[in-house]
Amino acid sequence: MVIEDISSILRQEAEAVLNIPVVAEYNEAVTLIVEYVHNRNGKLITSGMGKAGQIASNLATTFSSTGTPAFFLHPSEAQHGDLGIVRDNDIMLLISNSGKTRELIELTRLTLGLAPYMKFIVITSDPDSPLGKEATICLPTGAPKEVCPLGLTPTTSTTVMTVIGDILVVNTMKRINFSNKDYAKRHHGGYLGSKSREQSLKE
Repeated sequence: MVIEDISSILRQEAEAVLNIPVVAEYNEAVTLIVEYVHNRNGKLITSGMGKAGQIASNLATTFSSTGTPAFFLHPSEAQHGDLGIVRDNDIMLLISNSGKTRELIELTRLTLGLAPYMKFIVITSDPDSPLGKEATICLPTGAPKEVCPLGLTPTTSTTVMTVIGDILVVNTMKRINFSNKDYAKRHHGGYLGSKSREQSLKE
């Protein structure tokens, strides 16, 4: 591995992030999350398969730690009873690079059988994909090329998905006026807990 190769990977990943389409749907997505979770007392349910599923799982914990209750629902386990977590006042955030992930497409259909008015926020590279067409709100990734030398392994795409998730988290925090005091209530241990409590005393 040479310095030029590392610089090239960093440059490609950075360019992919900067090329994420900035669309009005971000505001609409945050509005829906606030409406269903904070006004209707529902929860945000995230889902995805493989690497996208790992991002969805991490995103659920990040939302929960910043004042928006969220749960990760594995699309395969949903078919074996876990779908029972779904309620009418919930909202779902689905992540799929291709927008063709069979398990997620099936999840939307199963969910609508249980909660016919469910809203879906979808993060995908292809808004015209089957999953994109099921979306209430679709957030496009910009379809970046993977830095993987085979062009297959989720690398750049997962970076972009993570950033889009961060955009949703940060703007939801702002919308609900999430404070250091609120943060401290959810982080009792570790460095972040100590720091949030110190900062809350200054508010």
